[in-house]
Amino acid sequence: MLYGEEHVRRYIETDGQEGHEWRPGVPALLLTTTGRKSGKHYVTPLIYQSDGDATLVVASKGGADAPPEWFRNLQANPDVEVQIWGEKFPARARVATPEEKPAMWQKMASVWPAYDDYQKKTDREIPVVVLDRV
Repeated sequence: MLYGEEHVRRYIETDGQEGHEWRPGVPALLLTTTGRKSGKHYVTPLIYQSDGDATLVVASKGGADAPPEWFRNLQANPDVEVQIWGEKFPARARVATPEEKPAMWQKMASVWPAYDDYQKKTDREIPVVVLDRV
């Protein structure tokens, strides 16, 4: 199983042939954000699901009280790049609305049930992030 920089490297080198299926039945994409302080580009592998024309990811950080850095970066600059398999596309990130979130959360937890456990570990409301193609 791939993690971190090795996951990113193998995903890019193989157009997702290695790394798209992170675990059986659990697909991963690569999200590129711009550092809110550094301006550097950061690539993060994340579990995802499609939702119509949008792509969903969850800013869980395993249920930590602080959000993941990639989420803090996209809050400062919501213009991101997404790679799914060999396809790369620009997207604009936003947090799911309170009306959208329950169905989107259920969709994400159906592929990674630990999201429900992560939410129980923290008082922070874990957001579902919607990536809309630009």
